[in-house]
Amino acid sequence: MPKKKIATVWLGGCSGCHMSLLDIDERILDVAQLADIVKCPIVDGKELPEVDITLVEGSVTSDEHLREILHIRAQSKTVIAMGDCAVTSNITGMRNYFNLKEVFDTAYVNAISNDTEGKVPNHIALLKLHEKVVPLQEVITVDFVIPGCPPNADTIFYVLYEFLNDRIPNLSEAKKLKYG
Repeated sequence: MPKKKIATVWLGGCSGCHMSLLDIDERILDVAQLADIVKCPIVDGKELPEVDITLVEGSVTSDEHLREILHIRAQSKTVIAMGDCAVTSNITGMRNYFNLKEVFDTAYVNAISNDTEGKVPNHIALLKLHEKVVPLQEVITVDFVIPGCPPNADTIFYVLYEFLNDRIPNLSEAKKLKYG
């Protein structure tokens, strides 16, 4: 059986889901027997090739994220929303309660430790943030969800391992399993 290709990506989030992914520890060797990790923001920034599985952390916050998630969906047989930001917009979505001008003014213009001379830096304006943060399923079809903030490493491993073995994971079963 040929090895599958997997990728991991993070959009608008804190990278905590990727820290949990790293917490699968030596079980990464079990993953490596079944798949090649062809993209991961922790180690590279290359373009996403066609893959079997993409784990996506974070929500869609900007034009860049929108382009990226559409590309991910087009290149991936299976897209897994990893973590609550990807599933519900969670913490990242808290800015939805404010308009962007208020957010920028609070962060840059009116900040107590203001070293921006009362202006929003040009590189921030170039991000083209969307007025509202949205979870992945509001933009693309998501094939599977791993909830949690961040998700448990055992759950991430279980879901990934099941997909790599052509099985659909059952999250209620994941809670019963002990690895390591």
